Amino acid sequence: MGTSFAEVREAALKLPSVSEGTSYGTPCLRVAKTLIARLWEDGETLVLKVDPMERDILLEAEPDTFFTTDHYRGYPIVLARLPKADLAHIEMLLKRAWFAAAPKRLTKTFPDAGA
Repeated sequence: MGTSFAEVREAALKLPSVSEGTSYGTPCLRVAKTLIARLWEDGETLVLKVDPMERDILLEAEPDTFFTTDHYRGYPIVLARLPKADLAHIEMLLKRAWFAAAPKRLTKTFPDAGA
């Protein structure tokens, strides 16, 4: 188990209209100018957009992998320790983040992304 930002990046770029950029000086991934994930400043933590209810479930079910900080507590964000994260699980969360952020016309071209 464990993954890297390079693997996360590769998975995200398979989704329609995902682009790379920077956010707070770190690599990030966006769809339609909306951030869906970025590398945290420590170089081994993923900042990932998630539904707030799903975030709470992740925090409780997998506390060794997923966590938050006071800074992110009010945002639809979860932090994932990449060395402990399962790539398939991160890919699923990326697809959900993409589906939530992508314009509706784009989601119609890739309907299983929200699964």
